[in-house]
Amino acid sequence: MSFGVAAAPLLTASPRDLQGMMEGGRPVSAQELAGRWYRGTSLGLPEWVERLAWKTFAKTFHPTASGVMGWNVRLCQDGLEAPPVPMKRRGAPLVFGFYRVNDGPVLELDYGVRPNPLLDPTRMVRDPLVALGGGVLLGRTWVSFVGIRLPTPSFFVLEPAGAIPGTVIDAARARGLGG
Repeated sequence: MSFGVAAAPLLTASPRDLQGMMEGGRPVSAQELAGRWYRGTSLGLPEWVERLAWKTFAKTFHPTASGVMGWNVRLCQDGLEAPPVPMKRRGAPLVFGFYRVNDGPVLELDYGVRPNPLLDPTRMVRDPLVALGGGVLLGRTWVSFVGIRLPTPSFFVLEPAGAIPGTVIDAARARGLGG
């Protein structure tokens, strides 16, 4: 599987162009994504921020009894064309930033859920997602605080990577994900 192909033309897109793609994207449902994980590439952040954090990551979409839940997976930073290889801590994939996948006019990842700690600022994050075609998704990070939603400069593209590996699901369950 080749990665980075969908991300390459978006790397140089302006925030205005990326927002236009968000507005023109096709709605996607949680059930369309359930059981899969996606290799992500950050867009729109300054290079120094990416060096402090990461350029590539993974997002999961895991079906549970209460709906589709997901989490982020920290990846080894092996380049934009590399397949997703989870970084590990104590032998297990490094998972964090859990979210509920909410259907609506635009699908949204809502981080205001457990097992994220109650006072974790991540709980304010909301990521709307749209489909661009070929299984590729485009998202943008927003912050929601006391009913006010503010966009951040962070966009991201998600490329399909197949079924969620069992080791990644086990790591999320070990962190407290139910279902």
